[in-house]
Amino acid sequence: MELPRTREQRAVAVVKAEETRTARLDLLASLKCGDSTFPQVLAMAKTDSVVGRTKVAQLLKALPGFGPTRVTTLLKNVGIDANGRAAELAEPQSAALLEALVTGG
Repeated sequence: MELPRTREQRAVAVVKAEETRTARLDLLASLKCGDSTFPQVLAMAKTDSVVGRTKVAQLLKALPGFGPTRVTTLLKNVGIDANGRAAELAEPQSAALLEALVTGG
């Protein structure tokens, strides 16, 4: 059983969570406006904890022209779990996803 956190520990956790949310919002905004490409972001997934812990579906929805229906269909066709996180993708899954994006599929 985990011990209750002290007031200071809770305050630190709140600050860290806010920093993570801000970083994720910045990441999604950079995808949306084209400052970052999906292959660049996917390559960072293994080394950047913010990218790695972001759901693949959330990253795809940030791309222009990708709504919930298109993302769900794409993930299903490629065989990726809709709740899967970017760092959890195996190399063949990443390659298949990138190929599907290139071919429009």
